[in-house]
Amino acid sequence: MAQEKNESVQRGNRKERKGIVLSARMTKTVVVECQQQFRHPQYRKVLRSYQKFYVHDENGTAKKGDEVRIAETRPLSKLKRWRLVEVTKKADQANIEVSDLV
Repeated sequence: MAQEKNESVQRGNRKERKGIVLSARMTKTVVVECQQQFRHPQYRKVLRSYQKFYVHDENGTAKKGDEVRIAETRPLSKLKRWRLVEVTKKADQANIEVSDLV
């Protein structure tokens, strides 16, 4: 019994996704857009669908335009069910649009 408590608890498989940060204006929260490509079952055309996730970013490391990896977690608030695993690629600071500065 004591040996079972000392072993690390193995959790079930959690979903992981890759996406691009759309907004990083909230405290400890970023909005990530994930893209999914699939073939239409009848017409066989390749379609893209997008899904937005509210992601918990404890240290505030993700900025707008970064590519990130996120993982599913327990509900942290009304909308947040994902957490930031890592920033895989930083956004180019030179490609900031004028509308972003306003």
